Amino acid sequence: MDNNSQGSGGFKGGFGGIFGGGGAPEYSNTELAGVPLTGMSPLSPYLNVDPRYLVQDTDEFILPTGANKTRGRFELAFFTIGGSCMTGATLGALNGLRMGLKETRDMAWSKPRNVQILNMVTRQGASWANSLGSVALLYSAFGVAIEKARGAEDDINTVAAGTLTGMLFKSSGGLKSAARGGLVGLAVSGAYALYNNWDHLTGSSPSSRLY
Repeated sequence: MDNNSQGSGGFKGGFGGIFGGGGAPEYSNTELAGVPLTGMSPLSPYLNVDPRYLVQDTDEFILPTGANKTRGRFELAFFTIGGSCMTGATLGALNGLRMGLKETRDMAWSKPRNVQILNMVTRQGASWANSLGSVALLYSAFGVAIEKARGAEDDINTVAAGTLTGMLFKSSGGLKSAARGGLVGLAVSGAYALYNNWDHLTGSSPSSRLY
């Protein structure tokens, strides 16, 4: 009789082990009371998983040792330069279209007029893309160099890089032109730094701002 009961118990245990129910842990209501599972039962009848391991209270990505959660200036330089070139090409093309239509307004719609407008669009697009791309390149280079020299990443690097970029970009026109370019770069970079720190200065949360 004992052998039969043991055999039946082993038989049930074998099938329970096969279907994953033989060694399932038992949890009391007290242990499962603090498990926040929305739309799920405390224990799944199909998976032998402790639901406490499903709670994600940390970041769901792994960073390399010594890496930061935000990208550095060198990583952002490629995006900045490429975005500036594309923005300049778009704005230049629109400006070229405006100039082409204005200069050829006395001409009838024909192939010569279309070619002239197209030439104006491509010329202005290339010029604007080259200018904004050069500014972005100088700004990124100055930003990376200042960051490496100071060993810190803050808004001082942004303002210094913007000021030096404006001065160097307008340096071909003389000292006065370089000074004006530096002031423009200082104003633009200062406004950008102020925008990034607006929540900290006003003491408001980012969610309360209107974009």
